[in-house]
Amino acid sequence: MTKSVSVLNELLIELFNDILIIEQNTLKDGKFKDISITEIHTIEAIGMYKSRTMSEIAQDLNITVGTLTIAINNLVRKGYAVRERSEKDRRVVMVSLTRKGKLAYRLHEKFHSDMIKYTIEGLNETEEAILINSLEKLNNYLKQKYNLKD
Repeated sequence: MTKSVSVLNELLIELFNDILIIEQNTLKDGKFKDISITEIHTIEAIGMYKSRTMSEIAQDLNITVGTLTIAINNLVRKGYAVRERSEKDRRVVMVSLTRKGKLAYRLHEKFHSDMIKYTIEGLNETEEAILINSLEKLNNYLKQKYNLKD
């Protein structure tokens, strides 16, 4: 293994683990200590501005509707989300965030935004383009190799 491959491997593993730990600790120590990383990512998939169907959310998270139902039940019980039947088709369940859910969404979004701003701070346009291109290549490889949704 070349030195670059070894260093990149270590960096990616460390970054992935560190981001998860920081997200968990931020939730645990903050205003939203009653939700998990999985639940905050479900909140993120629900989105801020419109109701979404259970199927749409499950597809975005690459999970089954049954698995999502458990997560939504918990978010509804904790006051982060609401579910309603569609007016057009009563079989369709629509999910949206409550005010509390939107606040959690915004705080999580800020964490990611701050992380990205710090990452590109001081990079020139060429360096930024190289970073973006490299991450896009990695992302495309993972999606193709493991049949993940685009």
